[in-house]
Amino acid sequence: MEWNRLISDKRLGLEHYHDDKGGVRSDFERDYDRLVFSSPFRRLQNKTQVFPLPGSIFVHNRLTHSMEVACVGKSLAGEVALRLRKKYAAEPWADRLRDIAEIVAAACLAHDLGNPPFGHSGEKTIGAYFSEGAGMALRQHFTAEQWTDLTHFEGNANSFRTLVHQFNGRRPGGFAMTYSTLATIVKYPYPSAQAGPDGKFGFFTTEQPIFERIATELGILELEPGRYCRHPLVYLLEAADDICYQIMDIEDGHKLRIIDTDETIGLLLAFVDDDRQQHMRRVMETVADPNEKIAYLRSSIVGLLVQQCAMAFVDNEQLIMQGRFNGCLIDHIEPLARSGYRRCAALAADRLYRASYVVDVDLAGNRIINLLLNKLIEAVMHPERNYSQLLLNKFPQQYDVHAPTLFEKIQAVLDHISAMTDIYALNLYRQLDGISIPTV
Repeated sequence: MEWNRLISDKRLGLEHYHDDKGGVRSDFERDYDRLVFSSPFRRLQNKTQVFPLPGSIFVHNRLTHSMEVACVGKSLAGEVALRLRKKYAAEPWADRLRDIAEIVAAACLAHDLGNPPFGHSGEKTIGAYFSEGAGMALRQHFTAEQWTDLTHFEGNANSFRTLVHQFNGRRPGGFAMTYSTLATIVKYPYPSAQAGPDGKFGFFTTEQPIFERIATELGILELEPGRYCRHPLVYLLEAADDICYQIMDIEDGHKLRIIDTDETIGLLLAFVDDDRQQHMRRVMETVADPNEKIAYLRSSIVGLLVQQCAMAFVDNEQLIMQGRFNGCLIDHIEPLARSGYRRCAALAADRLYRASYVVDVDLAGNRIINLLLNKLIEAVMHPERNYSQLLLNKFPQQYDVHAPTLFEKIQAVLDHISAMTDIYALNLYRQLDGISIPTV
């Protein structure tokens, strides 16, 4: 692959129209700003990241997570761009490498737009509805490819759909984002039929032609029919996401007193050698607030991981550009930091993600989403019924509940549910289940 093709400001849906507005903002900065002012992005403030919002103790939600990933991604990409510009200084397109930081920042901001309410549990609940729940009865109505889209429902693929699909009343190209930003959010550049054991994939059947058009324009390598290698900047988005959710989850676990201060300090100091540990302990002695101590360590470790992931990218650039790089950047950082990261990941999986109130919200979310799927799918399948007509009035007009095929109608239901905040989904559940009745 070639950087001069991979960095493109061509916009989806506006391919034949280019307005060189000039000014201080690049097209990739406009992507970023367009996302910040969008409704799907604002809704992330009321979507669970890992922990439910526990009263007065502030932990991360999808919005704060996405903003932090964008900050880390921009720093990481800036480090990479600095090194690549030196390497390719003689090339006529070298200045275009400046745009890497803005592309990655915008993609990071958008990477979770398609995630449903109630965290990753919401994704699993939607897929399980079709693979083992009431939705199994619908199998006969779909092609094999459509069925894998439903049974492996994926937030990553839904983020791509949110950005590129032309919903009712919207312009062609969806958000009309640049090709490079769109390619950078696709972590798994293949359809659901080619998903591995983890069930991850990058785009639904309905959006596959759009991704293939983008890949062809950018010169992204096709490894086998329908399966592409990643746009190189995906590795930077993935690293920023890995850094943020792992380190920030540990900090949140400390705030919620799932992990005590001494254990948290030990976890974060384990990323560095003895000399650096001594320096960091001396700095921590200057503050008494335990949360400030952890915040200092968190900041230091994030900075360390940014530097090491940037070096891992540059050291492996040739393999990445050939589509032959294996694993993620975290797998290729220095052994001590890699060991520290894995220790944090193991603790989070064992104790944070299994905390009682996390599981309680997962159970509640499962029940809420299953009921909404049952009610809304029945409504789009039988629109002639009186109850269905009432319920269809609850759908925003942008979702095509009267689409010509059942698969598109089901997609409209999933679009609607995925866009819901946790609170909206809960309130609608209460109304449909008769738990609460709106006052007049």
